[in-house]
Amino acid sequence: MAQRLDSAGLTFRQDYFGDPAGWAALVCLLKDIFGIDIGPLQQLGGPDPTSMPFGWFDAEGELAANISAFALPFVLNGRIIHAAGLQSGAVRPPWRGRGLYRDVTVKALDWCEKQGFEAVILYTDKPSLYEPYGFHTIPLHRYEGAAPAPSASAAPPRPLLPTNADDLALLQSLLKGRSPVSTSLAVTVNAAMFLINTQLDPDVRISFLADRQAVIAWKIDAGRFSLLDVVAAEIPPLAVILGGLEIAPASVEVLFRPDKLGWEGVPQQLESGTRLMLRGLGDVTPDFPAMLSPMAEF
Repeated sequence: MAQRLDSAGLTFRQDYFGDPAGWAALVCLLKDIFGIDIGPLQQLGGPDPTSMPFGWFDAEGELAANISAFALPFVLNGRIIHAAGLQSGAVRPPWRGRGLYRDVTVKALDWCEKQGFEAVILYTDKPSLYEPYGFHTIPLHRYEGAAPAPSASAAPPRPLLPTNADDLALLQSLLKGRSPVSTSLAVTVNAAMFLINTQLDPDVRISFLADRQAVIAWKIDAGRFSLLDVVAAEIPPLAVILGGLEIAPASVEVLFRPDKLGWEGVPQQLESGTRLMLRGLGDVTPDFPAMLSPMAEF
């Protein structure tokens, strides 16, 4: 039997990101529960303008339970899906077991249906929590292999700092006109998530290749190059990316299907406790091993 809603002492609100106190309450909730600080997002253009949060607040304005929906169109097997994403789902320990999370989840999914979204996706380490709502897990795969010989580059790479106003403006412009990095599984729009993820992982490097008008999100460790994302109107080949970054690694891993990179790696199942789940579209999964870029995680 479903847990009955017990909201005594709480007030339900939605669409509160425009309220500084409401936004601050969400920042505090995610920091307390997950140790994640999304506060810098306000200096990076703010939260996704399509976001619709649902939450229960106590009398002091503290957020007891929250989940947020937002538009997240993505490509799946060559087709653009009019989809929503769910994120920032959390309940403070003193308020758990009262049906609050089920309540905000149902409200968010109802809102998604009324908005006409054909699918909803989310990341979670508790897939059984969402299976009763019709979500199923999508298997995720990265690719690895030997690095191609780097191509000659016309100009040196330029590191970008999203906290710099000029760099942020460049990033926002390129994010608006980006192409999906894969035809199998890739987001088409994800500016807010890309920008906040540059702040959450200190090992991620963001480099601009001016001659290709491309932003590369990458890491390197002990000669192993990891390609996280490419933001460009036209995705350059991997050999061009390596040449533009002026590196010649021994091996490569690509954290999305590299069908636009002119390079073939070997798919490897992603080892992670976090699952990508999909609601809608039946039981469809990618036609080829694939995953969403970590820069699109939410």
